[in-house]
Amino acid sequence: MFPYFLLGLVLVVAAYFLLRWFVAAPPAQVRKVLLTAGLILGPILIVALALGGRLTLASLLVPALLLLLLIRPLRRFQSAQRGPTPGRSSEVRTRFLKMLLDHDSGEMTGAVLEGPYAGRRLEALAEEDLFDLWRLCLAEDEQSARVLESYLDRRLGGDWQAGAAGAAASASPEAMTREEAFRILGLEPDAGAEEIQAAYRRLMRQHHPDQGGSDYLAAKINQAKALLLGD
Repeated sequence: MFPYFLLGLVLVVAAYFLLRWFVAAPPAQVRKVLLTAGLILGPILIVALALGGRLTLASLLVPALLLLLLIRPLRRFQSAQRGPTPGRSSEVRTRFLKMLLDHDSGEMTGAVLEGPYAGRRLEALAEEDLFDLWRLCLAEDEQSARVLESYLDRRLGGDWQAGAAGAAASASPEAMTREEAFRILGLEPDAGAEEIQAAYRRLMRQHHPDQGGSDYLAAKINQAKALLLGD
């Protein structure tokens, strides 16, 4: 008698926690769990009924099991027919970039997380700045470079690399503008010599190649300081 009582108590407690989960869980999760349980328990029940001689009842459950098996493929088909879910977007984060892809329009937007353009939106950068950022990503983080290439393909078309190569070929130490130099050092255009020196020392401590930093960024920082101080 006691084992039956214990089994009943366990079932009551299990039913209580199952009911609590059922009330609190998201509807999509509940449907997924019920569908999985039906796919697992359905064949077991059909076999048990058949072995017990209840062939008629077992045969009635077979169509229901087949319907459960078709639910997921039908839902995937319906989703494909409807297309992207309105308002949905995907986010990709790399060392240098945070990108968002809008599922409805296919538009890509993004922000720069590291480097001279940190804190700026890709949409606000000029082509020359985007090419400069791309070369930095190529030198420092291949994943960021690949993501940025996808953005450039959408924004500038498939032949943008020819323009980037031309910009790189024509670049020289004198090509940097004072505005770009102040931006690289993280300063306002009216910053004085002491502020420039302080920003230069701070950035070189972070990005010097001997400290595991970037050759590319170190060269840019040196170029900006030389331009602004006339070194």
